[in-house]
Amino acid sequence: MSTILIRNAKLVNEGKIFHADVLIKNGIIEKIDTNGIAMLADRTIDATGLYLMPGVIDDQVHFREPGLTHKGEIYTEAKAAVAGGVTSYMEMPNTSPLAVTIDLLEQKYDRAAQCSLANYSFFMGTTNTNLDELLKVDERKVCGVKIFMGSSTGDMLVDNPVALEKIFSEVKTLIATHCEDDPMIKGNTKKFKQEFGEDMDATYHHLIRSREACYKSSSFAVDLANKHNTRLHILHISTAEELSLFRNDIPLSQKRITAEACVHHLWFSNEDYTSKGNFIKWNPAVKLPSDRDAIFKAVLDGRIDVIATDHAPHTIEEKEQTYSKAPSGGPLVQHSLNAMLEFYKRGNILLEMIVQKMCHNVAEMFEIDRRGFIREGFYADLVLVDLSKEYTVSKNNILYKCKWSPFEGQTFHSIITHTLVNGNIVFENGVFNESVTGKRLLFNR
Repeated sequence: MSTILIRNAKLVNEGKIFHADVLIKNGIIEKIDTNGIAMLADRTIDATGLYLMPGVIDDQVHFREPGLTHKGEIYTEAKAAVAGGVTSYMEMPNTSPLAVTIDLLEQKYDRAAQCSLANYSFFMGTTNTNLDELLKVDERKVCGVKIFMGSSTGDMLVDNPVALEKIFSEVKTLIATHCEDDPMIKGNTKKFKQEFGEDMDATYHHLIRSREACYKSSSFAVDLANKHNTRLHILHISTAEELSLFRNDIPLSQKRITAEACVHHLWFSNEDYTSKGNFIKWNPAVKLPSDRDAIFKAVLDGRIDVIATDHAPHTIEEKEQTYSKAPSGGPLVQHSLNAMLEFYKRGNILLEMIVQKMCHNVAEMFEIDRRGFIREGFYADLVLVDLSKEYTVSKNNILYKCKWSPFEGQTFHSIITHTLVNGNIVFENGVFNESVTGKRLLFNR
């Protein structure tokens, strides 16, 4: 039997930080002992001075395969993910073709089984007319159903009120939504083009993809979920106003409506458009510093349940187009944990809270089988972090296929030294082991 022994680590797990040894056998955490484990293993890692955390679970990424592989691929983006301490991801359906049938969805799973270094799940996509396919989803094997209630994804916009009522009332698995009101955005786009012309820049993006458009759509989704007792998860909250829609007076296990914050909405604001332009053009847009601060506060007080990335790469050439032509989205999955650890270094958040929002809560919300915690009997999805070293993001250490990052030039005061996926050391001090791929996530539903 294959065994790995991690010795002298500082575990960050379930609200505590403590020294312990961890024994892994055949990919599963066999033993955790604060008194040390005196045995020989096939491989021993001396983790003195390092922090051991559960692997990050990112509940929103776009890895661009199939059909958009000039931007990214499952192989390249999952490789970047594990280098950043992300051991599992949930990928979105707006690929080409759109993942809106069971057959197309399963093709993505088949591809990931061949090449993904991280564990994986894929959302089923919705349209105004594919309810029959949605009802075929096996909720034990698929993370959820994704609804785009905004215009950023073209053909996947679901705007038929009758279709939405049916989806919210009949789909029993988790529904994740992108919430922006399409008619308001189209009206804002027309208004700003008339006033500033086609050559306007990204500084207007947060006004076109406005706070009013976000709140109108999010509140509509919440109303539908309350009406039908739907299990609703609203992605990438970007405004202070939307935070009133979410509760922090009950435990996560009792919530039917949950919310996600993305790293870019915690880090950037509209003030950064001047220097970064289209490279921080996301939907929903990063907005005011006051929105950024309010979202961070909601992460801390429990109104926001999880932190993710909405990793969505585009080529440099695509981003260098004029504002009106440049696509929205950016690559983040390699640096999400580093960014949150930087907030820890600044005194903004505890390590225990980072792990709760990026690991524990994601696993609990989605009811993922035996992941997201450092527990005996759970899969050994683990990351070791050195908080005494630093590195600067640059072209030569970016692993995304698109080869750029909104964090270029940023110095992070932490490094990921090891990432283990299902007990396999897939990343160690900059070196990858690509001999074993990740597994399909399963759900206890």
